[in-house]
Amino acid sequence: MALTGLEIYKHLPKTNCKDCGFPTCLAFAMKMATKQVALDKCPHVTPQAKAALESAARPPIQLVAIGTGDAEIKIGNETQLYRHEEKFHRPTAIAIRVSDTLDEDALAARAEAVGKLGFERVGVRIGVNLVAVDNQSGDPGRFAQAAKRAAETSGLACVLISNRPESLQQAASALAGKRPLLYIADPARSEAAARVAKDEDCPLAVRADGVDALAELTPRIASLGLEQLVLDPGTRSVKATLDALTRIRRLALRNFRPLGYPTIAFTADADPTMQAVEASAYVAKYAGVVVTDAAEPWQLLPVLTTRQDIYTDPQKPSAVEPKLYAVGDVSPGSPVLVTTNFSLSYYSVEGEVEASRVPSYVIAVDTEGTSVLTAWASDKFNAETITKALKKSGVEEKVSHRKLVIPGFVAVLSAGVEDESGWAVQIGPKEAAGLPSYLKKQWRAGA
Repeated sequence: MALTGLEIYKHLPKTNCKDCGFPTCLAFAMKMATKQVALDKCPHVTPQAKAALESAARPPIQLVAIGTGDAEIKIGNETQLYRHEEKFHRPTAIAIRVSDTLDEDALAARAEAVGKLGFERVGVRIGVNLVAVDNQSGDPGRFAQAAKRAAETSGLACVLISNRPESLQQAASALAGKRPLLYIADPARSEAAARVAKDEDCPLAVRADGVDALAELTPRIASLGLEQLVLDPGTRSVKATLDALTRIRRLALRNFRPLGYPTIAFTADADPTMQAVEASAYVAKYAGVVVTDAAEPWQLLPVLTTRQDIYTDPQKPSAVEPKLYAVGDVSPGSPVLVTTNFSLSYYSVEGEVEASRVPSYVIAVDTEGTSVLTAWASDKFNAETITKALKKSGVEEKVSHRKLVIPGFVAVLSAGVEDESGWAVQIGPKEAAGLPSYLKKQWRAGA
């Protein structure tokens, strides 16, 4: 948590020596509180005071890095219980489970498929982050081979799941330098697994039977010199897991250090649909990593969509650049459509235009990232703003006609737009889903 100037001042020498370049220790503390100066500018601060300040200034939830390079995923460092108070910063990592009991070809095929799972939504690529290799065989050698094969074929960072520290040791060695997340399923062997994680320079996920047991376990792990921890409260029902994840987040934000780490949750329902529901619930309620068997696109799309929505800034509308967009191989006879620059509105229109296979121009009007009806109600999407965007876009030099398609929900604007712009206005469908039919039939009829 951020320290105030007075809290920092309590740890300073209070000699007002001016060696730091400030007239008093209090002035230095105030500058340090606003991050305008670093502690090392004070040459007389004691090691004890330095350690105390660094500990106190640590974020309430430890930052944990899994993987390296392009595959690196960071979780933790969250500062809020409620998203509307600021925002959530580090999106939940989604891990798909792969069993080491699969034969080599089947394992490689599943891992490769996991690595390719992804979608484009409102202009952003969303996908799976981790492959979770489960040591269901109990064989350390087979586990190590499976981990190496899964990492190679998926291109993702790994979660290594086992109840045996020796299996984790062998698999982590097979992925030397790649920093997989080691998950020890047996709470009694957590300290042995911690030594493995420290030796292999890997983060460690520990499990205990409940939040209270976790709070007793983590100081023992930390005393071994391992701070890169992820917590599993051991619950598997949805209600118990959500209760535990919420309790851990609340206590961590109150600066209760034993629980100041990101969390991991596992989906457990055998029903494929409920797997997706569970995963989405854990994403919404504070899990840093969600491990699931749901590997079908129809299962993952709602989970990834939930994550994308939860981890956007609620105080900043999602918007595209207000300008002219060409969708498809446009020509002088292509339709010209207008919408707002709210991301969901624009990409809904773009997607339906692509689906229609009728190349079109789309003008995104600057409405400060608000939707069509919201912008119309706040007078940001009106005849004047549409005409201004039309003229600024340069589309008049690109098409041979003067026909503009506006959303059906704002048909009331048609006369005003015609008067302001000199273009003929055609009323499009109310919903973007109606665009393919409109462009194929009505647009051509009115051209």
